[in-house]
Amino acid sequence: MALNSRSNVVFFSVFFSLLAIASSQLSSDFYATSCPTALSTIKSAVKTAVSKERRMGASLLRLHFHDCFVNGCDASVLLDDTSSFTGEKSAAANVNSLRGFDVIDDIKSQLESACPGIVSCADILAVAARDSVVALGGSSWTVGLGRRDSTTASKDAATTDIPSPQLDLSDLITAFSNKGFTTKEMVVLSGAHTTGQAKCQFFRGRIYNESNIDSDFATSTQSNCPSTDGDSNLSPLDVTTNVLFDNAYFKNLVNKKGLLHSDQQLFSGGSTDSQVTTYSTSSSAFYADFSSAMVKMGNLSPLTGTSGQIRTNCRLVN
Repeated sequence: MALNSRSNVVFFSVFFSLLAIASSQLSSDFYATSCPTALSTIKSAVKTAVSKERRMGASLLRLHFHDCFVNGCDASVLLDDTSSFTGEKSAAANVNSLRGFDVIDDIKSQLESACPGIVSCADILAVAARDSVVALGGSSWTVGLGRRDSTTASKDAATTDIPSPQLDLSDLITAFSNKGFTTKEMVVLSGAHTTGQAKCQFFRGRIYNESNIDSDFATSTQSNCPSTDGDSNLSPLDVTTNVLFDNAYFKNLVNKKGLLHSDQQLFSGGSTDSQVTTYSTSSSAFYADFSSAMVKMGNLSPLTGTSGQIRTNCRLVN
């Protein structure tokens, strides 16, 4: 027993030491001299994309999340399949679901013209996620830069590591803990569902079979999600202010209007109820904690130094 406890202490000490090292290797002014227009180029492109389609802000934020949760923030999520690997785009959590690749391509093209071979696709994803939240009215944070891009991707890793919308609270806590996040950080990062949409197939079971749901909300949602058809029909994750990045998601949970099973699990008589209540009554607490958690997520196992590469095309290894 003592050996197991000691092993656990050693494991987590090493994990968080590596996290600290990764953070120290990233710098907010990484491109200050090598590509001084990098941040303004990304911000402008994201602002334009979100102004054309508000949902794109949620899509770009989700790209960063799905990238970082699978082998770290290395832009592996952007790679197309090759003869040597099956990438993450075809994983169940991503296929016919992830969006925003064209926006990233456009940003990368602009940056390659201005500063060839300098700005990584992984950094583009990290900055675009931040700028998307800001474009939707949410908080900002300082993005550490200097990530490099992976030379491979893994469908299997994506299938294993990206949390399912069907998870119960205990499994959500475990999934995020496996990436070094506390339960509080899991709750606040789930607040990203204050914007974006989900397909009927991912919440049909909740709106037809679960009891901890507002009856009027269930009925209205069923109108666009039949019990036996319409798998791809979309409904907003936040039924009240879906095109704004605010704390309405948490207010919805308190009112039993969470769209996904995994959403409502955060407020269902369990250990996270109090944190949801806090965020539902304090947008400032949500914004502050979300920003901190996003910085931490952006530091998940980045490739730095001479590891990886700077892709010329984000979809392809050089």
